[in-house]
Amino acid sequence: MPIWLWIAVVTFISGVLGTGLGGLVGGIARRDSSRMVSLFLSFAGGVMLSIVCFDLVEGAMDANGTGGPEYLLLTIAGLFLGYLTVFLLNRVIDDNTNKDIAHVDQNHPATADDLGELIHSDHYQHHRETGDRQEMFVAGVIMACAIALHNLPEGMVIGVSYAGAQDIMARGGLIMAIVIGLHNIPEGMAVSVPLITSGVPRPRAVLVTALSGAPTILGALLGYAVGGLGPAALCLSMSFAAGAMLYVVFGELFPEAFLMWRSKTPAFAILIGMVVGLLVIYV
Repeated sequence: MPIWLWIAVVTFISGVLGTGLGGLVGGIARRDSSRMVSLFLSFAGGVMLSIVCFDLVEGAMDANGTGGPEYLLLTIAGLFLGYLTVFLLNRVIDDNTNKDIAHVDQNHPATADDLGELIHSDHYQHHRETGDRQEMFVAGVIMACAIALHNLPEGMVIGVSYAGAQDIMARGGLIMAIVIGLHNIPEGMAVSVPLITSGVPRPRAVLVTALSGAPTILGALLGYAVGGLGPAALCLSMSFAAGAMLYVVFGELFPEAFLMWRSKTPAFAILIGMVVGLLVIYV
């Protein structure tokens, strides 16, 4: 089997099936399960933080395999580039959707404080209720783009883990696929719960949630293609993916988790997530 096809299969299992499983859990869970979702988001963020700090950044700096931080400056540049890219794209989406939602004003938190805002399903629901089919379609596209912004860098992580590998069973790629799959379960809940709450039938919400993991496959193939161009390209692609994930973790997952449950308990879930990430990476 060609390695690119293997990457697509592995990423499909990790992205689509992992996210779909989370959607199924969200469909079974109660609608008022904010605390449970907060813990899952915190746990997922902790796992992703382990990937960034203990795998991606370290791997980017040692992309040429010499055992030293040969590409430190390029890694820093990639981190900023990835972070700013996702930040700016999210800013564009927010600026074009928040004005339509009545409760989002100058007194509203700068970050999402419920699941509907995280994926902009509240914007979709607003136009669904007004009966404007064209605006509802646009809102649906925006919601899909918001979800894709989370999944593309995750797919890149899997892709760059396979870059340069000769064996399709390379340990690094499989480990990243497992970790991303674990992370996608609570992310799937973050997609399905607001859809179900807004009135979308549970089977359809679970299907949409599973399909929302498809951009992970595109990100994986892109990461593999770019990372295979050479050590410098591998360094840049790994650090770019790390920077993009840092924005998702610190700019969205953690703030929302704490806004959904104003407690110190989510911080403990973050620690558990980081430990799980470490175990999966190094054991």
